Amino acid sequence: MEGLIKGLIDVALGHDENRNEDPGPRDREEQSRSTWAQVVSGEEQDENDSDRPHGSKQSHWNRQEQSHLGRAEWDNVDSEPSRRPHKAAHEGYVRNDDGGRHGYNQNYSRRKDEEENKDGWETVGKRPPRQQPHKIQMGQWNGYKRPSTEQKYSDEAEVGAKIEPSEEELSDLSRACSKIWELDLNRLVPGKDYEIDCGGGKKVYQKEDLAEGSLFTWLSEDIFRRPTFSRFCSLLDNYNPNEGCKEVITSEEKQEQAAFIEEISRTAPIKYLHKYLSHKGILSESYQNFKRTLTTLWFDLYGRGGTSASSSAFEHVFVGEIKQRGEEEVSGFHNWLQFYLEEAKGRVDYQGYIFPRRRGQTPDSETQLLTIQFEWNGVLKAVSSTLVGVSPEFEIALYTLCFFMGGEDNHIELGPYQVNIKCYRFGDRIGSVFPMAEC
Repeated sequence: MEGLIKGLIDVALGHDENRNEDPGPRDREEQSRSTWAQVVSGEEQDENDSDRPHGSKQSHWNRQEQSHLGRAEWDNVDSEPSRRPHKAAHEGYVRNDDGGRHGYNQNYSRRKDEEENKDGWETVGKRPPRQQPHKIQMGQWNGYKRPSTEQKYSDEAEVGAKIEPSEEELSDLSRACSKIWELDLNRLVPGKDYEIDCGGGKKVYQKEDLAEGSLFTWLSEDIFRRPTFSRFCSLLDNYNPNEGCKEVITSEEKQEQAAFIEEISRTAPIKYLHKYLSHKGILSESYQNFKRTLTTLWFDLYGRGGTSASSSAFEHVFVGEIKQRGEEEVSGFHNWLQFYLEEAKGRVDYQGYIFPRRRGQTPDSETQLLTIQFEWNGVLKAVSSTLVGVSPEFEIALYTLCFFMGGEDNHIELGPYQVNIKCYRFGDRIGSVFPMAEC
């Protein structure tokens, strides 16, 4: 009787010894989300602020408030479940003894979410329900660490006269950039090669996470078999993204850099870039010297965040960095492939797109110029723009051309998009460069 009475008291008080103490899904989601790296309500931040190198001249970019277009409507709870994948928990890279992968934030879990098998495939995320886990073929990546003379490269692009810049292109930077867009034969096709779901729209200063799931719904595994794409991806784990942390580039990582430059130098956008700069007298006609210039421009280390040899143009623009001075924030990180891989591994939390400044320009699954907000390992990137689906060689060619031939603001056309390529300099180096949608 005494036991029965005690049991009734426990039930009344909610003390069930057999109850699972693990919080429910909603509690777990709330616990996993960072609350300290949010945009302060009412305080608008421009993308220029987070990407401008320390000490550079203040930009006069208009801080006009974005037009409110209304957030996207979601399905009712009683309707068919959404196809969007659930967001994964944040997890960090595990540092290997050979330094191949760098740790991110020490406070984050170091559990590996990758699954590898003997065929050299890695599971990095899940497609929507009823689809198989997405896998990336990584087996060939180790081969990129060998000397360039021991590697196999793609055939030279057969483009003929197409890579000769016209007089109009030589006199108009926008036309030259449009030509590089046309020459990007590796650019992906929305709906065929990948699918995105932009989720809900927001203003820069809004705190709410308006993305129910991930930005990328799926990406064709064939993409990672393309030589320039796979060589680019092999470079992404060579850096410690904590700004001000001195980088140590190994001899094998230098071979990866050389192999990447050699591979993209066989493509039409890079060949056109060389022709253009040599016609302008910026660089010599020697293609070998040109490739050395690309390597120096993108991969040579310089100081950022108060520490020498702590950053490079490639790391900042494509990989991203986390500022350590004051409140932590993400700077750089403008590449869609890096976003896809980090999102699939649970390190990026997509939080919605930023409202366009013009009505009628709300992004959809076909849009290839996006302005978005996200957290990377719990640290906020309040506003970031990226060109989705373009090839690595296209971005290298476009940004290099704007660095040599343009200014801080470069108003150009890329296919259907009016774009301002922002370009900040560290002396004779690229401090930051990224696309911005024009008003």
